[in-house]
Amino acid sequence: MADSGILADFVMNPDSELDERSQQILAMERLWWKYAGAKEQAITKQFSVSPANYYQLLNQLIETDAALAYDPMLVKRLRRLRTTKRRVRTGNNSTVS
Repeated sequence: MADSGILADFVMNPDSELDERSQQILAMERLWWKYAGAKEQAITKQFSVSPANYYQLLNQLIETDAALAYDPMLVKRLRRLRTTKRRVRTGNNSTVS
């Protein structure tokens, strides 16, 4: 999976509770913006899933304690972004959850 592109230098952390694919998904979120090209194309190439399926996996992943332990800053940022997008979609722009 991590043979080229964004995840070419990916190294799995064997001490993590996360499996390799979950670690790769978090690595993709951490690194994708550094590279030219569409993120959706990179997702399809790296994971052989549709972008919609990838984002479902990502949203499930960032809710886990293992993901939070693996990369707390990234997971917290992704959770904040998700909350902000939901507020915008629903028209609820208040800061109180």
